[in-house]
Amino acid sequence: MQSVARGVLGTASFEGGVPTALLGVLLHYTIAVSMAVTYYLVSRRIGALTRRPIACGVAYGVLLYLIMNLVVLPLSAVGMPRFDNVVWVAMSVVMHLVFGLICAFTARRALSAA
Repeated sequence: MQSVARGVLGTASFEGGVPTALLGVLLHYTIAVSMAVTYYLVSRRIGALTRRPIACGVAYGVLLYLIMNLVVLPLSAVGMPRFDNVVWVAMSVVMHLVFGLICAFTARRALSAA
């Protein structure tokens, strides 16, 4: 989690022990919950997001991957990420796709219960 805190603290995050790891956890979950809430709020206005959760969830995952790697990280203390580790990039893309699907199906379930 210190690598997540690196976005705010730079490489000093690796020297901060438990406090910087906890900051990383807080940042990680704040970002993830914000992404899920954003999908839910937008899906309240655009019904296709919950009617087609697989296609829209995958698209949302791709969008999240691109935003995190081409906007958020370059603006943080991390800077522009390198894409030379193919395995890492592939795992990151898959993780974002899965998270996009989780957002879509969770929003669908929440809105159908309402």
